[in-house]
Amino acid sequence: MLAIFLKTLPFFALIGLGYWAGRTRFFTSEATAYLTKFVFYFALSAMLFRFAANLSLAEVLDWRLIGGYLFGCTLVYLLATLVAFLRREDVGTAAVEAQCAVIGNTGFLGVPMLTLLMGPEAIGPVMMVLAVDLIVFSSLIVILITGSRDGRMSFAILRTVAGGLIRNPMIVAISLGFAWSALQIPLPDPFNEFLAILGGAATPGALFAIGASLATKSAERVEVALWLSFAKLALHPLSVAFAVLWLFPADPYAASVAIAAAALPVAGNVYMLAQHYGVAPHRVSAAILFSTAFSIATVSLVIAWVSQL
Repeated sequence: MLAIFLKTLPFFALIGLGYWAGRTRFFTSEATAYLTKFVFYFALSAMLFRFAANLSLAEVLDWRLIGGYLFGCTLVYLLATLVAFLRREDVGTAAVEAQCAVIGNTGFLGVPMLTLLMGPEAIGPVMMVLAVDLIVFSSLIVILITGSRDGRMSFAILRTVAGGLIRNPMIVAISLGFAWSALQIPLPDPFNEFLAILGGAATPGALFAIGASLATKSAERVEVALWLSFAKLALHPLSVAFAVLWLFPADPYAASVAIAAAALPVAGNVYMLAQHYGVAPHRVSAAILFSTAFSIATVSLVIAWVSQL
């Protein structure tokens, strides 16, 4: 456990450095926004494309793992929705809270950290988790919020969802990478080096950006944020573990990576969606803040546990 914690510490130290820079205004909100844009559209996309181009789709497309991960997520998603409805929240707010409970920071934190801590073979399961999160749950929240406001499903909602998926650089990078892999064309050395250099900026840039963005987060609706942090950091990995180890038993190593990915703190893109639609952004902000702080300990615990699998 201590060895795992010491390995994860540099990642969270980078987040802490970013937090300090944002808190002291050494790094302004505008600077953080531009750094996030650089990581999102360039560095992380280069890293994901390079990973995907050196994999085959068969190495990632594990239907038992996908089914188990989806089942585990759905259980927690429904529980978070039920708890929100019991507090008499509307559909949009319940959808945002459920999103907090199941969407982790896989892109900015999971990809670099889990591939380093659990080995380069972890990239396949991590990319599977990322794809499910982006395609299934990021679409679902848009459908629920927009549909509840319009009172019905419409072609415009589906067009919005499809447009969001097509414009997401992570989905584009992964898709193009697998297409390149399917053509069985080796990456030319200069291009591969270019991607390696650009992708190398993803890890420090993403972690620093996470910390700097946390400096702007508020801690309102603390009791709700603590519940959502508990759901994300404890219930989500336990639910996924139950599904991928017993209900849909997958390869133990792939299952361990999926469980570790489920233990990651609430993703920043949930806040962006909540702010965009004007639905409970403050409680999402607090959930990101608390879950990231608590994950310094909980992620190490989960990785130490699944490493024994």
